[in-house]
Amino acid sequence: MNGTIGEFLILLGIPSAVTGLAFWSLKKWLDKRDKRIDAQERARTALETAIVESVNASLALGEATANAVARIPDAHCNGDMHEALDYAREVKHRQKALLTKIGIESLNDDKA
Repeated sequence: MNGTIGEFLILLGIPSAVTGLAFWSLKKWLDKRDKRIDAQERARTALETAIVESVNASLALGEATANAVARIPDAHCNGDMHEALDYAREVKHRQKALLTKIGIESLNDDKA
């Protein structure tokens, strides 16, 4: 060998430094991506919650309106309104059952 031990160590250090820099920058990039994905998940969860709350509010308003109209003596409610009210109640109960099932499955997934 024509070089000194110091030159040899420098030659070994350069690839190590480049590799270390590459892994450091990759970790930084992955951390940023994970934060962005987490923010998107929180936004998606908030949107889904707002949609479910809106559906619940619409069902409650529909039920209240149908019940109020049914109490008016001159309203002459036909079978369509009663069927619609029954359907709204059925949908509300199916939605509640689905959300309960999803919640329980989510709890069980977290334990695994």
